[in-house]
Amino acid sequence: MTRASHPQDVLILGGGAAGLALALELADSRPVTLLRPASDDHGASRWAQGGIAAVLSPQDNVEDHIQDTLVAGDGLCDEKAVRFTVEHGRGAIEWLLSLGVPFTPDAREDAPYPYHLTREGGHGARRIIHAADATGQALIETLLEHTRRHPAITLRDDLGAISLLQDAKGACHGARCLDGRGRIEDIAAAETVLATGGASGLWRHTTSPLPACGEGMAMAAELGAKLMNLEFQQFHPTCLYDPEGSPFLISEAVRGEGGILTTLDGHRFMLDIDSRAELAPRDIVARAIDAQLQETGASHVLLDISHLPAATLKAHFPTIHAHCLGRGIDITRQPIPVVPAAHYSCGGVATDLDGRTGVEGLFAIGEAACTGLHGANRMASNSLLECLVFARATAEALKTTSTEPSEPPSRTRQPVDLPADSRTEAPLQQVDRLFQRLRAIMSRRVGIVRDDAGLGHAEKDIAELIEESRELCLAHAPTRHLASLWHAVRLAGMTVQAAQGREESRGLHFNRDHSHQAPGKALASNVQLPAQWRN
Repeated sequence: MTRASHPQDVLILGGGAAGLALALELADSRPVTLLRPASDDHGASRWAQGGIAAVLSPQDNVEDHIQDTLVAGDGLCDEKAVRFTVEHGRGAIEWLLSLGVPFTPDAREDAPYPYHLTREGGHGARRIIHAADATGQALIETLLEHTRRHPAITLRDDLGAISLLQDAKGACHGARCLDGRGRIEDIAAAETVLATGGASGLWRHTTSPLPACGEGMAMAAELGAKLMNLEFQQFHPTCLYDPEGSPFLISEAVRGEGGILTTLDGHRFMLDIDSRAELAPRDIVARAIDAQLQETGASHVLLDISHLPAATLKAHFPTIHAHCLGRGIDITRQPIPVVPAAHYSCGGVATDLDGRTGVEGLFAIGEAACTGLHGANRMASNSLLECLVFARATAEALKTTSTEPSEPPSRTRQPVDLPADSRTEAPLQQVDRLFQRLRAIMSRRVGIVRDDAGLGHAEKDIAELIEESRELCLAHAPTRHLASLWHAVRLAGMTVQAAQGREESRGLHFNRDHSHQAPGKALASNVQLPAQWRN
């Protein structure tokens, strides 16, 4: 698209499922500028394999989906957000079908629903609609095709946002960006929407090749937005274990269709842990695997689906079958080596049901947001559902909203976006070394199982990284990679603060020193960016 952006546009940062859906739903009413860097092609949405949870079959009902979600969230879900999401699920799926998303049909003559529905951990019924085992890819390609054709959407793949613009009254009115040559470009907008993804990139092992590091969350915190439930980082139980290859997720649908987890000597350990066995919520399965690895010293466990007919596996899991075969593993004949990996951030920028944050003019959707849907643990395939439902709700809110800036917005206080002058770029290896240190700290101290001492060490070590990153920013010209580091180290610091404040074990947050849940009603955790980390 060649249409120039305008201060009255809506600016969307991020082109995954949430950002694209919002752009399409809004563009018939208001012009949209969508920043979609090339890295978004490898973002979390595209790699989503399992599908989208929604009540579609006449054998299912809304109340059951709500209750399953509340159970998985371990007492911390916002029931209003859960009900809102589930009740709008069918409408979101019908919208996708109207756009032509190629969901897998159910070929049975007596099928209760035209499309195949599978079951995943935590769900009491088959309610996951999917496109084979590459739902995210099918979804993104369809949404992107429609987005590129819409005359009111300007797609910018040449820019990456490094901070947000703010007017004199504190409202957000756009973003400061860098192009591929390191030149600063400010994009003014009436409203700005963060669809920047989660923070799994703060950990060493992830399920995505290019995971987000919570950049959007940190940028929102700079403007005073409240971040909620950062301590609840979901580790997917089954990432392909291949130390020499790139990350690859083994969908929870594999367990939903009968896959079993065993130790290297063949013991099916989930039967000893939970009556739901492999279909227990992800936090339980991930901790069980972690315990086996700690106890045995093994580097991985095994996920076996080879007892199903080979034709069934190839039909249901063509992507997984082909990928594993390319790495020398035939899933029709042998088990898959798997290990837990950072996968999904249940916390993020606190929003209402319209995507509004506590900062005027700033909205957040998708994994960057915390709506209250997931509570202490996300149930499988509720994430893409949340992206779609809240993208559409936010679009409705923005159709009748337009905020005039009190003066031309500016944002120059952050060391990450100070004018370059004659400064040179920071050596890439130096930035990478700081990232590696950060990920090592988070993986060792703020992983699946935590303790007070470890969190204390993490607090001290990350504080040192923040100061080193600040000095690096002040000494060198701004780059996207350096900006990502600056945001990542501070978000990691806030994540540790949230974890230290939760003196209990709940959902995805398990602390050896507080292994039981605190009495009384579960409370969400709220953190804001400390003043000393703002500039």
